[in-house]
Amino acid sequence: MTRQLTEDLVGERIEAMRRRPQRFRDERITMAHGAGGKASRALVEGLVVPLLANPALELLSDAGLVTVGGARLAVSTDAFVVRPIRFPGGSIGELAVNGTVNDLAVSGARPLALSAALVLEEGLAADVLEAEITAMAAAATAADVPVVTGDTKVVERGKCDSMYVVTTGVGLVDEGVALSPGRVRPGDKVLVSGTVGDHGIAIMLARGDLDIEADVRSDTQPLWSLAAALMAAAGDGLHCMRDATRGGVATVLNEIALGAEVGIVLEESRVPVRPEVVGAGEILGIDPLYVANEGKLVAFVAPEHADAALAAARALPSGRDAAIVGEVREEPPGRVLGRTAFGGHRLIDMLVGDPLPRIC
Repeated sequence: MTRQLTEDLVGERIEAMRRRPQRFRDERITMAHGAGGKASRALVEGLVVPLLANPALELLSDAGLVTVGGARLAVSTDAFVVRPIRFPGGSIGELAVNGTVNDLAVSGARPLALSAALVLEEGLAADVLEAEITAMAAAATAADVPVVTGDTKVVERGKCDSMYVVTTGVGLVDEGVALSPGRVRPGDKVLVSGTVGDHGIAIMLARGDLDIEADVRSDTQPLWSLAAALMAAAGDGLHCMRDATRGGVATVLNEIALGAEVGIVLEESRVPVRPEVVGAGEILGIDPLYVANEGKLVAFVAPEHADAALAAARALPSGRDAAIVGEVREEPPGRVLGRTAFGGHRLIDMLVGDPLPRIC
């Protein structure tokens, strides 16, 4: 049996396993179930979705879509348990607003309103809480979306790391906007809106776990203006968008490849990444493609609209480092391949484990 035939058979077996309906077999929840990779997929698709089954939830997008009185609304919710709560470039309050705004934005929805629930630890200093509420207010103003309701709970000392925040957002999807993995086609270009891995590495440096001096700041920022610019520039040629949070760009690409039944080839030399992030990743043994971002999106654009979309992104501060980094292919379906700087290819699989816990 030739080497190529052996590799093809192994690839086919891996692909068959990935396409099986997910079953949740673990007896206990681990940190890996919150990392956005394979364990998270098994938890959500194998346990949560079957028990809450409904058509909107089964789409497994960044936001659920509902129609009310002829208006298409997107609804998204997210919990933020980042440690520490303040880090270079942002804090939990700002992150909580931007994270939900961005889930709406990549679904093609203009954010209308947010709710915020606070879980506070007994003994939290009042000035710390005030700083985070101020950060939330500033982020909401920057994103042009009001926080209209919320809730507050307090738990015993030691039962929470200072505070957790849960935000829910509602957005309006304009007529004619249709973004989904099912619209991704062979030939589509893959656009990344900026440098990858900044947020996750900034959190690790803020914890003091690494003996590294590097000026890496979180990229947390609202993405609605960027998403709107891409929709205006590419029109119907913009097929899908995702924000590359937990699991990073690699996980987004794998989710789209599986959902659209396509292959994706990533030109690794074109992926924008800061040297400091590369260096920290090497020390940690982590590929920046798997590190979370909180202000970057991945877009799939028809080839004839790719240049216009790239120009529109680069015209905005949130997309000035945007790049076309790959292409959708027919083969290999459901898999992501990275073309290395040496001209070879490697399989870019979905994240396994949780190398950077509690980063969002």
